[in-house]
Amino acid sequence: MLEPQQRQTRNRVWRYVLFACGCLSVVLGVIGIFLPVLPTTPFLLLAAACFARSSQRFYLWLVLHPRLGPWVRDYLEGQGIPRKGKVWTLILMWSSISFSIWIVPLLWVRVFMLISAVCVTIYILKQKTRAL
Repeated sequence: MLEPQQRQTRNRVWRYVLFACGCLSVVLGVIGIFLPVLPTTPFLLLAAACFARSSQRFYLWLVLHPRLGPWVRDYLEGQGIPRKGKVWTLILMWSSISFSIWIVPLLWVRVFMLISAVCVTIYILKQKTRAL
């Protein structure tokens, strides 16, 4: 499952664009580890998809990375999210969203944050739960 599912694109410009998107996605994914409002896994999955089409070396680096790799591998292999991870994710996300809603005075921003939190919660709960 470590091999990219898609072959590298032949267009050199397109490969550079995909590579740049992959690097940006990794950066955003790492930032998302520390900011509960910013999702980590979707950015890492996007990075894996971009690297699969642009650079096998960076795809393997991401998938085999000791900290980032398990999130990508677990998703690609269909193993799901550990129950403890789901619980902590939801607690941290709802805590930060609640605090943000309390601080932000703009109603439309509050509504957007609330809708985003509900959508992310539904997505997380629909994911397969791993026993660990």
